[in-house]
Amino acid sequence: MKTTPCPCESGQPYTRCCGPLLAGESAAGSAEALMRSRYTAFSRRDAAYLLRTWHAGTRPATLELDENPAPRWIGLRILSRSQAADDRATVEFVARYRVGGRARRLHENSRFIREGGLWYYVDGDIDGDSPAQEEPRP
Repeated sequence: MKTTPCPCESGQPYTRCCGPLLAGESAAGSAEALMRSRYTAFSRRDAAYLLRTWHAGTRPATLELDENPAPRWIGLRILSRSQAADDRATVEFVARYRVGGRARRLHENSRFIREGGLWYYVDGDIDGDSPAQEEPRP
């Protein structure tokens, strides 16, 4: 049986990584896991999951995902993660995507909060939406 790799590039199969979170079968155990699942939700165009995991204090009433042309998410790289307290964390990442045949990248430092045992995306500082550049290898 062939397993489909998770779009979040965790190295795990989708069915054991972000799949159960998007299906509502389990909750993210960390801010990074939530961020990865949100990347996967963007790649699968799952606006309902994105809204469900967005903190009520900053969540928009609706979420319209780009349609024309829809971005094709092609890679995720976690740059750093930190947890200042049990209920607050940040995750810095670069997400790569293609739109209209052009490679782009989104660099964000996202903030998360845990309430009632669940992690939520609060907001993030975006370092531009720029043409993709070759990133240094670790």
